[in-house]
Amino acid sequence: MTMGRVGMCFLDRPGPRRQAALARRMEELGYESVWVCETRTARDAVSVLGAAAYATDRIKLGTGVVNSWTRPASLMALTFATLDELAPGRMLLGVGAYWDPLAWNQGIHRRKPIKQMREYIEVVRRLLDMETVTFEGELVQVRDLRLDLGEGVERIPKRIPIYIGATGPQMLALSGELADGVMLNGFTSLTYLAGALEQIEKGARRAGRRMADLDLPQTVVIAMDEDEERALEAATRMTAMYLGQQPHIALASGVDQDLLDRVRAAMGGWPPVEGGIEAAMPLVPVEVVRSLTAAGTPEQCLEQAAAYSIRPNIYPALLPITENYEDIIEVFAPRRRHTTTLDSTAD
Repeated sequence: MTMGRVGMCFLDRPGPRRQAALARRMEELGYESVWVCETRTARDAVSVLGAAAYATDRIKLGTGVVNSWTRPASLMALTFATLDELAPGRMLLGVGAYWDPLAWNQGIHRRKPIKQMREYIEVVRRLLDMETVTFEGELVQVRDLRLDLGEGVERIPKRIPIYIGATGPQMLALSGELADGVMLNGFTSLTYLAGALEQIEKGARRAGRRMADLDLPQTVVIAMDEDEERALEAATRMTAMYLGQQPHIALASGVDQDLLDRVRAAMGGWPPVEGGIEAAMPLVPVEVVRSLTAAGTPEQCLEQAAAYSIRPNIYPALLPITENYEDIIEVFAPRRRHTTTLDSTAD
C-alpha cells in the first residue's frame, strides 16, 4: 500500500516559529497540507496559521481542528476571510464540536452538538459567500450581518473548504452530508476507520453526494525513532494521556471501558496529578498503543501510516509526538519517496 498525498498536523508542539519554518520545508518537499490543532488551552491555532501563511506560498493550511463554541460563527467566518487574504485559496477550515470537561471549565454549556454544527456551518458558509445573513437557529443566531472585509478588499465569495473533525457516528454522517471533507481523528484504529467510512457514506448518500468527492485527511500519530523501544515509550505516554483526557475517542476504537477507568484513576482525573501519567503508562497494553499510533523505526512508521490510505481520497496527516520533526518530514516527504521509487525502478 502506498501514499500519494501527505500532510502534517501539529498538536501543542513545537513552538510557533518552528512550526512556520517546518511548514516552509514541507512545501519544498511537496507536502499537501499543514494542519494546526487547538487543543486544551495550550496554544491558539489561528495565530500559528497566520505565521505559516506568511512563511509559505503554495501549501494548504488548515485548522485541525478548532471548535464551534468558543468562536461564534460570525467570528469564524471573519477569521478565515482574513487568513484567506494572507494565503489566497489555501485555507482549510477544520471545525469540531469540542469536548467536556474543557468546555464546561470555560463556562460553555454544550448541547445538541449535531444541530449546533449544522446551524454553525450554514451561517459560516453563507457569510463567506458574502451574503447578508439573518439566521434564527436554536443554537446559532445572526441578524442582518455581513462581512465588511478590509478597506479595498474585493467582495467576492471566499471558497474555503470546511472539514468536520468527527468521531461519533452521527457527526460522521453529518460530515458526509454537509462538509467538504472530514478530518479523521488521531488515536483511532483501522477497525474504527472502516466503521467511520460507512457512517460518512451514509450521510453522503442522504444528501445525494458521492463519497469520492469528499477529502479525508486521516490524523496519524507518529512516534519515530531508530530505537523501536524509545518510540513505543513516547507513544505509550501520549496514548495514556489521551485515554484519560478524551476517552470517547478510545471507546470509538474499541478500547475497553474498564481500562479507561483504570487509566483515569491512575492519572487522578484531568488534568492529571503530578506523576499521574507515569502511573498510568504501565496500564496501557502495547497492542493498544500499536492499534492507535504509528510507532517504531522509520520503516515501521511508513508502513503503519500507509495502512490508513485504504481509499484514494484518504491521506495521512502526520501528528508527530517525538521531537525529531525534521527527520519525520524527510522520511515521509512525497517528492523524496517518489524520487527514490524512480531510482529503484531504473536500477
